[in-house]
Amino acid sequence: MKRRLTLLLICAVAITLVNAGLVMAATKIKFAHVYETSEPYHKRMVEAAEILKQKTDGRYEMEVFPASSLGKEVDINQGLALGTVDIIYTGNLFAGRSFGPLAIAGAPYMFRDLDHWRTYTESDLFEELSAGYTKATGNHIVAHNYYGRRHATSNKPLNTCEDMENLKIRVPNAPLYMMFPKACGANPTPIAFAEVYLALQQGVVDAQENPLPTIKAKKFYEVQKYINLTGHITDSLLTIIGGPLWNKLSEADREIFIEVMKDAALKVSEDIVESENSLAEWFEAQGVTVNRVDITPFREATMKLHNGPDATWSQEVYDRLQAIK
Repeated sequence: MKRRLTLLLICAVAITLVNAGLVMAATKIKFAHVYETSEPYHKRMVEAAEILKQKTDGRYEMEVFPASSLGKEVDINQGLALGTVDIIYTGNLFAGRSFGPLAIAGAPYMFRDLDHWRTYTESDLFEELSAGYTKATGNHIVAHNYYGRRHATSNKPLNTCEDMENLKIRVPNAPLYMMFPKACGANPTPIAFAEVYLALQQGVVDAQENPLPTIKAKKFYEVQKYINLTGHITDSLLTIIGGPLWNKLSEADREIFIEVMKDAALKVSEDIVESENSLAEWFEAQGVTVNRVDITPFREATMKLHNGPDATWSQEVYDRLQAIK
C-alpha cells in the first residue's frame, strides 16, 4: 500500500509539473515586413520583441521576419486574416484595399508637411477611419511609423512634369501610388519591392520612388544617377495586429501590445526624421546628384486628381483632412 501511494504521489507531481509547463509555454508570434534588417523598422521591432516578452513575463515571444521572408506586402496583409502572420507593417494604400477611405493618408501631396501628418494620426478623423478598417477586416491598427517623404530617382533630372512624360517608373502594387506618375504623364509600373534593384539595373524600369532612408538601405542609388526631391508622399507604415491574435488577447495584454508597438513606432519615426536630415549630403558624397526641385508644378498637377476616379474617399473625408491644422 505504501509503495502504491508513493507511485500515485509521483504521478500526481509529474502531472502537476507537466500542466505547469503547459501553462508557462510561451505563445509564439510572427511579425512580418518587407524591409531590410539594416532599417529602423526591423531594428526597433526586434527591440520591441524583447520588451514585449519582459512585460508579459515570457508569455509571448515574437519573432520578426524581415525582407519579404514571409511574403510580399499583399501576402502579409492577407496573412493577417488567415492567421499565418500575427502582426505586420504595411502602407496605408495596402490597408486601404480593405477599407478605401484609409488610403487617403498614402495619396500624393495629401499632407502639407510632417506636422500635418502627425496631427492627422492623432485626430478624430483617423480614429473613425481606423474603426472602419477594423469593422471591415477584424484587424487593429495600433501605431503609425513615419516612413519619410517619397522622392523619385532616375537617370535624368526631373524638374517638371514634362520631364516625366512616358517615364517608366516603378511603384508599389497599389493604385494610388500611380496617381503622381499619371498626373505627370509617366508610365507607373508595379513591381514587388524585393525586385526593384534588379529591375532598375536591367532597365526594366527607368525610375522608382521611395524615401531617402529606403533608397539608401536598398542601394537604389547604385543604379540611378539622380535623386529628385519631389517629396510627393509624406508616407507612413501602419503597425497592425491581426484579428485572430487580437481576439485571443486579454484586455490587459492588449494594452501591453499597444504600448510596446506605439513606443517602437515613436522611435522609428525619430530615426527616420534624423536620417532624412542628413542623407542628401551622404548621397552627394557617393557621387549621386541630388536634384532639389520646385515641387509646385508636381503638386498642382497631382492635386487635380485628388477627388477624381482613383479616389477611395468621400469629399467630406478629404475636406476634413485638409482642414486639420
